[in-house]
Amino acid sequence: MNKPVRLSDYRNRGRSRVTFDRYELRQLLNVYSRRVAAGEWRDYAIDIKTGSAVFSIFRSTFDSPLFSIAKFGNGRHCDYLVFSGHEKVKHGKSIDEVLAVFDSKPHLIAYSR
Repeated sequence: MNKPVRLSDYRNRGRSRVTFDRYELRQLLNVYSRRVAAGEWRDYAIDIKTGSAVFSIFRSTFDSPLFSIAKFGNGRHCDYLVFSGHEKVKHGKSIDEVLAVFDSKPHLIAYSR
């Protein structure tokens, strides 16, 4: 006869899951929607893992992510990172600090007539 298995006995209880809260999701989706309206981005994905949460941004559905915004931490002490591929673009203690990377407006580098 089969014996039932309690899945709760096998779950990792040492670390809690890291998630984006409502404010963080609103900030992420505000930046995302502005770039979608400009035609730069097309898709996103959210990965919730033990110890981290990642918001990935894609140019098209079949590409690798252009940018990934990751939240690492436990409880009140969280770190945020912005990656472009494998390169770390920005590190900060708040979501607003790292999302400022996407607020920079394009500027003219050289002008010739």
